[in-house]
Amino acid sequence: MIDFIWLVLFLAGIVTAMFTGNMSKVADAIIHGSERGVTLSIGLISVIALWLGLMNIAEKAGAIAWLSRLLRPIARRLFPSVPVDHPAMGAILANMSANLLGIGNAATPLGLKAMHELQTLNEDKETASDAMCTLLAINTASITLIPTTVIAIRMQYHSHEPTAVVGTTLLASAIGTAFAIVLDRVFRKLSRRRRAA
Repeated sequence: MIDFIWLVLFLAGIVTAMFTGNMSKVADAIIHGSERGVTLSIGLISVIALWLGLMNIAEKAGAIAWLSRLLRPIARRLFPSVPVDHPAMGAILANMSANLLGIGNAATPLGLKAMHELQTLNEDKETASDAMCTLLAINTASITLIPTTVIAIRMQYHSHEPTAVVGTTLLASAIGTAFAIVLDRVFRKLSRRRRAA
């Protein structure tokens, strides 16, 4: 569906440019935009590689295990249907820890593993469980301490303070995560009422 939306937007821009006589500007924008995209991507590779390397060292040093222990009481409250000693809880904690540290590459497979493990606990295999919905909401909003990609982009464009966004990113992602948890609980209650009726 998103591909279709992008295609419609692209075609609408081309058609508008044709009727307004701005096709040369569109062609220039496409060429210069692709040049800037390639330049930005190449510049980001080194910074992201550095951050991922540092986060990998932190992971091997036990930072994710430490964060998992720190997050365990919160996870118990967020996922009351998941037994504490079940592999799903371990995967959930590892996923939350990786997201918190800004290691999106590590968080994705951990999130998929957590969903797989939650499916083993799910009684109705055709419908997502409450825990699965909660994990999806938290994983999508995801509090982030170190927004590595944003910092890398700011460094690429020679920002004087590329890490100045850390505080606002932390605040915004914390608000987003809190809102996601609230909405998860609201929709869960609405769903239960609808099933009971």
